[in-house]
Amino acid sequence: MLPLLPSLFLLLSAVPENDLESEARKFSEFYAIVESQAADPLVPEKAFYDGAIPGMLRRLDPHSVFLNPEQFDQLKRMQESRSKGFGTVVSVVPGRVIILQTLAGTPSAKAGLAPGDEIIAINGIQMNRLGVEQIIGLLGASRQRPVNMDVRRPGNVRTLQFVLTPEEMQSPSVERAFFLKPDVGYVRISSFDAETGKQLREAIERLGGGGLKGLVLDLRNNPGGLLPAALETASLFLKPGLRLLAVRGRAIEPGEEKVPETSKPYEFPLTVLVNEKSASGSEIVAGSLQDHDRAAIVGEPSFGKGLVESVYPLSEATALALTTAFYYTPSGRSIQKPLRDGGQLDASTSRRPDQEFRTDSGRVVKGGGGIQPDLVVWQEQLSRLQMVLEASSSITSFAIEYTRKHAPISDSFDVTPEVLDDFQAFLSPRNIRPGVEEWLRYRDWISNRLKTEIFNQAFGVARGDEVEAQRDPVILAALKALGFE
Repeated sequence: MLPLLPSLFLLLSAVPENDLESEARKFSEFYAIVESQAADPLVPEKAFYDGAIPGMLRRLDPHSVFLNPEQFDQLKRMQESRSKGFGTVVSVVPGRVIILQTLAGTPSAKAGLAPGDEIIAINGIQMNRLGVEQIIGLLGASRQRPVNMDVRRPGNVRTLQFVLTPEEMQSPSVERAFFLKPDVGYVRISSFDAETGKQLREAIERLGGGGLKGLVLDLRNNPGGLLPAALETASLFLKPGLRLLAVRGRAIEPGEEKVPETSKPYEFPLTVLVNEKSASGSEIVAGSLQDHDRAAIVGEPSFGKGLVESVYPLSEATALALTTAFYYTPSGRSIQKPLRDGGQLDASTSRRPDQEFRTDSGRVVKGGGGIQPDLVVWQEQLSRLQMVLEASSSITSFAIEYTRKHAPISDSFDVTPEVLDDFQAFLSPRNIRPGVEEWLRYRDWISNRLKTEIFNQAFGVARGDEVEAQRDPVILAALKALGFE
């Protein structure tokens, strides 16, 4: 973080004085006309915070932004891995929000919400009128202030009303850690914050530490976060002294980061999973491990965000997040993907797409933005039947009903032919009647999804994720890359 700057104008000190005075005079004249002649009164905060400053930054790149007081405060909370919420894990499909789990000690648990409850309205806004993106936006906005929530509970005729007040809570960035096979671990990191390195080492130690035969590190959908946390993560697997990344920019001294000499890395075989939503810190980790031939990268090409974003605190509790440099992997690859719609990033990231670089062993890797996996594996495309079952929440609804009728669910539960027959009977009155061939083709997928949702309800989403991992094509490919079928 750079030192406090009292105003935005200090950032313009490098502009020639005559040019700056001339442009500032033009802006002042323009502003005076608008202020005195506009049909509606001009609100200065809106004119600057929502207009002039964002308009100037928009010409640079999509990632340089002005942060108003609320946004700046939210950024600081994110860096501390604190966020407001109610402590619920939900399943979202068009028009429906179903609670899968309530976390102990959180507002939702204290209020009495339970797995299987369906949120049908928030502050009078009906869920059945909204699409997935609208619901996600509403849920995000509702975490900032008290809400009135209408809930339908299985087996209850009456709608239940709850008033929930969000609370700040710690959100661990290392979300999951379990075994895929004996002595083969799986760890998922959702973001990089101050505690990520510590949490990752603790998770690996719980799984067996250096005695593991292999580890699948899942960075899919990880948008990044704090750079030191990403570097600490990579350092857990690389030898001391190896380069982690290089930094170059117009106004900063070129620099590089290396694995600390005191590092004691794990040496077991490693694969790293990425997808198109893996960005920034995730790409730094994946790129360094790939360049040093330490891990096989599996999945989809990553997002391509390799920017150094410096945050300059300003007056009035606001701030400026400005792109000041670019990250490069140990082999020299620029992580940043050139902008499609033009802008100053195009000139700064001038390396040719698909330019070739070499890893420590001489293996060719491609540049041009983002991390290209060693083994490309795309997530499966859902068939018509699968999309209908997911969009209608049929699997989740059946799991809720089945879990309630057969409680307690045994830890050794598996989906039997009888359970599948019950599910077909459940689908029929809902006008979902797949043919015999279609049913047989997707029976294994249906069985896994049913078990996943039943475990979500009975034991929590962590156990459900373990079941889901058994059919995840990217995880299965990663296991094969480690030498396990």
